[in-house]
Amino acid sequence: MTENVNVFLKMFIEYLQIEKNYSQYTIEHYHHDISEFFMFMSEQAIPDLRTVEYQDIRVFLTILFEKKMARKSVARKISSLRSFYRFLQREELVAENPFSLVSIPKAEKKLPEFFYEEELQQLFEACNGTNPLGQRNKAVLELLYATGMRVSECSQIRLKDLDMYLSTVLVRGKGSKERYIPFGSFAQDALENYIEDGRKELLTKGIASENLFLNARGGPLTARGIRGILNKLIENSTLTGKIHPHMLRHTFATHLMANGADMRTVQELLGHAFLSSTQVYTHVTNEYLKKTYMAHHPRA
Repeated sequence: MTENVNVFLKMFIEYLQIEKNYSQYTIEHYHHDISEFFMFMSEQAIPDLRTVEYQDIRVFLTILFEKKMARKSVARKISSLRSFYRFLQREELVAENPFSLVSIPKAEKKLPEFFYEEELQQLFEACNGTNPLGQRNKAVLELLYATGMRVSECSQIRLKDLDMYLSTVLVRGKGSKERYIPFGSFAQDALENYIEDGRKELLTKGIASENLFLNARGGPLTARGIRGILNKLIENSTLTGKIHPHMLRHTFATHLMANGADMRTVQELLGHAFLSSTQVYTHVTNEYLKKTYMAHHPRA
């Protein structure tokens, strides 16, 4: 290549850091995607960025798909390179953006996995300990199902974020956005039991902590620790198959919508920025309702 493309890449990375204020993780993805395209240009003897044509991009995409790369990954690479060329256009370093002609392949939509009510009951039955850790684990499980919050959000809950009178919890979500979520009597009973008994005992083992959930040493319980607890509960239950902690969030949303909750309310409770993220649960509830019908209707 006749030009120093690395200089252009360096300029673009600085733009992402200073003007766009992107995270280091996101910037690394951009850097990797663009560098990979530079290697392709070198292999194909494409002299510089101004001579890249639509047909060259078609060859590039064919190579990616031959490597059996996921559609989501290919879409990200196209998006990265399109943004790179848009920046070069702004800086008047290229005249056209060949990636503006390329459509991003649609991601394969996977329906969220969730627990049916009888499966969820098995999970709760596996959580029946009366010692401090058992009380904590039950409170964690009840709160996650009652609110649909993410595991990472649950680990950040402080004692003062709970309003036991109104039965609500203040949750800090993605982008530091805050939302209040109500919870029911089962979660309230489990929380009160843990706070009045188990948490006080755990506090004696460590330094004073504002966090609601504590580990065995009395320190804050991390998101990784919560996932470990849930995985252990799943192992101790009679459930089988591939199960992950995020299924509790999917279960919360699915059960709400299956019982008549409107989509906007579920979107607000989940902390979704876009309604499209919540719409997937309408497809899930159709399956849920059909299974419930087949299981309970006398002539199904």
